[in-house]
Amino acid sequence: MPLALLALAIGAFGIGTTEFVIMGLLPEVAGDFGVSIPTAGFLVTGYALGVMFGAPLMTVLGTKVSRKRMLMALMGLFIVGNLLSALAPAFGVMLIGRIVASLAHGAFFGIGSVVAADLVAPDKKAGAIAMMFTGLTVANVVGVPLGTLVGQTVGWRVTFAIVAALGVVGLAGIAKLVPDMPRTEGVHLRHELAAFKNAQVLLAMAMTVLGFGGVFAAITYIAPMMTHVAGFADGSVTWLLVLFGLGMVGGNLVGGKYADRALMPMLYVSLGALAIVLALFTVTAHNKVLAAVTIALIGALGFATVPPLQKRVLDQAHGAPTLASAVNIGAFNLGNALSAWLGGLVISAGLGYTAPNWVGAALAAGALGLAVLSAALERRDVRSSAVVVGAVPTTDQRAAAHH
Repeated sequence: MPLALLALAIGAFGIGTTEFVIMGLLPEVAGDFGVSIPTAGFLVTGYALGVMFGAPLMTVLGTKVSRKRMLMALMGLFIVGNLLSALAPAFGVMLIGRIVASLAHGAFFGIGSVVAADLVAPDKKAGAIAMMFTGLTVANVVGVPLGTLVGQTVGWRVTFAIVAALGVVGLAGIAKLVPDMPRTEGVHLRHELAAFKNAQVLLAMAMTVLGFGGVFAAITYIAPMMTHVAGFADGSVTWLLVLFGLGMVGGNLVGGKYADRALMPMLYVSLGALAIVLALFTVTAHNKVLAAVTIALIGALGFATVPPLQKRVLDQAHGAPTLASAVNIGAFNLGNALSAWLGGLVISAGLGYTAPNWVGAALAAGALGLAVLSAALERRDVRSSAVVVGAVPTTDQRAAAHH
């Protein structure tokens, strides 16, 4: 794998750390600014909304710039946002800093996915995308726990200053290691927008919303579920989330490896197994050992879908994939927000802290159904093309129908 992927992974590590570390530091931030915990929660919500809207916005703004320069500009925006958070004199300023940093998130992963795929041979594209996303998954294992520890012992401002420094390292790595890859000649914004007329692109994005939404339906409420149902102490939640992060790392690498061999079968297996494991979590949540194993499996199966889904979007938006790739990153956050809301509804309805697991299982099963539909439509299109031209499908067409 090219060294350029390391630079992208470092940037992804910083972005992953700043996205999730705030959840462990909300009490400290709320206390310093004299606001309530729910008010401080806007730092999470604001970031998620910034990712959703910033992904297409920043990608469109970068249509006239080479991908390398755009990645560097996004890392610069990320650095500014985290410095603003670290130095914020008031809560409103910190919220602005969070939103500024979030604007870089979706476009970085969207454009970075295209760059990573272009750096390697066609049969290694999903693996290259997975290598970049490894930075995001490792952030949940290393960056978030360490950032939380630093914030709780030295101060949360130090945490965000360190994250900004990580951004500087990522920026330097991109400047030094990523080759200058100009945009494809003749590709304009209208070509990027045309990708959204492709039903397969929209189906892949819907799979992203439902599939990863299934993961967050359970994980959003992991703390009360583990302390009130499984019987873990409050301090155990941190290492349970580390287990979840380790599962994410492994699932991401396995998903990238096998998506290059058989993309759709990889999605069938991972989404089907995810739906089953989430349903079983309603039972295993009552046992400490089984709950810990299940959390790791949810992380692994959930992130095993990320490289194949991202590659699916790139393949279906072939020729002008950048905007579609970035919007698909926003789809992950849309799934997170949707599932967290649905999980909260079933808990508020008095169904218990394990009820969100049923919501997650239903969402993952829905994603599996869409995957089956997508493949069926693709096979139909291949057969129709063969009938129109009066010939049997070519080797490439048969391969497309399989994958």
